[in-house]
Amino acid sequence: MGNIIDDAIAFFSPEKGLKRALARSRYEMMADAGYIGASKSRDSMRMWSTGAGSPDTDDLPDLPALRGRSRERYRNAPIVRGAIDTKRYNVIGSGLKLQSEPKADILGMTSDEAAEWSAKVEFEFGLWAKSRNCDAERMSDFHELQAIAFISAMLSGDCFAMLPMIRREGFPYALAVKLYEADFVSNPNGMPDSEKIKGGVEVKPGGEVVAYHFSKNHPGGNSYANSWVRVPAYGDSSGRRNVIHIIEKTRPGQKRGVPVLAPVLETLKQLTDYTNAELTAALVSGLYTVFIKTETGGIPPSPYDDAEETDTENTIGLGPGAVVGLAPGESIETSNPGRPNAAFDPFTQSILKQIGASLQVPYELLIKHFSSSYSASRAALLEAWKAFRTRREWFANQFCQPVFEAWMDEAVLSGRIAAPGYFDDYAIRAAYCNAKWNGPTPGQLDPIKETRAAQMRVENRFSTRTREAAEINGSDFDQNALRAIDEEKKMAASRPIETKGGQ
Repeated sequence: MGNIIDDAIAFFSPEKGLKRALARSRYEMMADAGYIGASKSRDSMRMWSTGAGSPDTDDLPDLPALRGRSRERYRNAPIVRGAIDTKRYNVIGSGLKLQSEPKADILGMTSDEAAEWSAKVEFEFGLWAKSRNCDAERMSDFHELQAIAFISAMLSGDCFAMLPMIRREGFPYALAVKLYEADFVSNPNGMPDSEKIKGGVEVKPGGEVVAYHFSKNHPGGNSYANSWVRVPAYGDSSGRRNVIHIIEKTRPGQKRGVPVLAPVLETLKQLTDYTNAELTAALVSGLYTVFIKTETGGIPPSPYDDAEETDTENTIGLGPGAVVGLAPGESIETSNPGRPNAAFDPFTQSILKQIGASLQVPYELLIKHFSSSYSASRAALLEAWKAFRTRREWFANQFCQPVFEAWMDEAVLSGRIAAPGYFDDYAIRAAYCNAKWNGPTPGQLDPIKETRAAQMRVENRFSTRTREAAEINGSDFDQNALRAIDEEKKMAASRPIETKGGQ
């Protein structure tokens, strides 16, 4: 497409106009060589200005606003509350449960010895995890702390935990967990980011994290005075982990996490505003108001009205069954708002599908409405559970396993758990600490079909009874088997005794 000068030249001299058109075409072809997504000459790409910054320069300046807006949406936007809670209930549920699985071959244990040792570890860890003494604030047990840490990491991008030793009277373990919201870790005194400290994270020249800088008070609190404490990431002599940083990194060199709602915050804000506007319009269209026009204006006072409480000013407002008087010369004009809006539901569904795709929550699960066929609904659940299982493994590795290993250190040191060679070899310690973390399982749309499928997987050695028991209802196969044997004995003992001749 030529400009006005090209058109004028072509009008008086078609030959010269053709040469200009050919030259312009060649120039545009050169400019668009390579990837169209990098083009600066196309009209659709010309105003697209981006930078290729580092993770810190791209993320850190925007994190305070992203955190605040994410938390506000969680408080006030129903769809956000539902999406985050859906993740929490499917990934964490009532809390991930420890399943100790020591490497028996490395530790020289028989299968029976390993099972007995695992039962002891799970019992002892349960003493600690089910008690509020495991919380430095003494308000939650370990399973509740998991939910708090998970939601905080989703909304703020990351979450921090310290592992202080607090001796409680009559309690066998001193280990405690202290959770900190992302805002607590920041540069001391608001100093700008540097090569040494970025977003409150102190690193060595090679990028290794060596310390975190915690503020004494929450930056968003009411305290006017604040101070910072430098906490080493690991103990200098013991190598013990002092700070657990729950973060999902998406770029090399990234120091702080980004809220999961960051890509959809604008969409969520506009969708909420649009929903509120439609709700208000539908409410107004449902109000029935009578307007009365008189010679003097207003409505004659009722003899039952209190003269002192009568409003002498004329105010016009809509209300269900309201009667409003008009002043002389005033009149009303009505319009049809066309509510409810027939296009509202299809439009919001389209937006919600995009939001669900970003949050890895299928539309059916996002709105808790399954209206499709069995196959389509199951496909949506399976797709969701890919994300849920990945997120669960991430959270278990980031939070649950480090806490368990710190607890194991204390349990072995105190003699409550026997683990020969535990502190002598890193590999031996890892073999003792090997564990799985079990959580909620997918719902069953058709229990008969899914139970048969599980049976076929076990029969063909594609799976195990232990895994299928955990997948179907979150139970433990060994416990199920022992309980079943006990129940069969009780059933046999309770059967009536058969006698000859009916005697």
